[in-house]
Amino acid sequence: MHVMHTLRADLNLVPALAVILEERHISRAAARLGLSQPATSRALQRLRALLGDPLLIRERDGYRLTARAQVLREQLDLVLPALEALVAPDDFDPSTSTMPIHLAGTDFVVQSYGPAICAALMRDSPASSVRFHSWRYDSMAEQMHRGSVELGLFGVYAPSDLSMADVVTEQFVCVVDADHPSTGPALTLAEYCECRHLVIDVTDGLQPDVDLPLHGRGYRRSAAVTVPYHSAVPPILAGTDLVATIPGSLARTWPGDHRVRVLDAPAEIRRLTYRMVWHPAYDNDRRHRWLRSTVRAAVLTAAATPG
Repeated sequence: MHVMHTLRADLNLVPALAVILEERHISRAAARLGLSQPATSRALQRLRALLGDPLLIRERDGYRLTARAQVLREQLDLVLPALEALVAPDDFDPSTSTMPIHLAGTDFVVQSYGPAICAALMRDSPASSVRFHSWRYDSMAEQMHRGSVELGLFGVYAPSDLSMADVVTEQFVCVVDADHPSTGPALTLAEYCECRHLVIDVTDGLQPDVDLPLHGRGYRRSAAVTVPYHSAVPPILAGTDLVATIPGSLARTWPGDHRVRVLDAPAEIRRLTYRMVWHPAYDNDRRHRWLRSTVRAAVLTAAATPG
């Protein structure tokens, strides 16, 4: 009862506890919380006294969680998003907000849409820092549930317990080395499936918006090379017979700097829908509605601007 009374009296301790347990590092936790290192250290001391547990134990290579802290972290992953939405102020003014903004996306998202997103967010909320987290589909749901990422941008479907909205439709194209033996401006589905492919690992070694439609038609492509980054494609294609399937807005910026050719992808896999995903606890939160609206408008602006 004493613990609950204290946490009710100072709800700032709850997100502080979650971030400290996740980062296991005072300076990184302070940066995410928007606090000074001394203030974050004081919060940790209060939590240690309140919970009767050291929470973090120093080791040679950093800190590890105590057994009690591990249990607390699992519990906080479930309740923190709903709690943050519950105690958030009903009104929100981005121009005065100092809350950090945490986004996630592939390197394509950051390169193609990141400049417009950052410009819009820094214009409307100049005191808020913006952080793009590395995209990992296998941990995306966990990031959302524990509140370390507020909004994700990607081209695959989200788990059913998260909210999602389509933002923009890209068109896939195929990119090959300038001396690739293909001669036409496009690849048919049969030709495409006979090629050796350079695959971007978006989810479990696949590009879902490419591979799932293929599988649905009874086709599979041969992945000769798989990489985690779109930016790695041009140098790996050089001098090979590989085919990479890439969003057209990105691929069309490459021929001036790389010896590649851009071909139309088969019609069966040409469409790529980019989506926003977030925790449903933020569906009606005013700050998050502003964030979604601003990011959506920035992405649409970037997509409409020739590369």
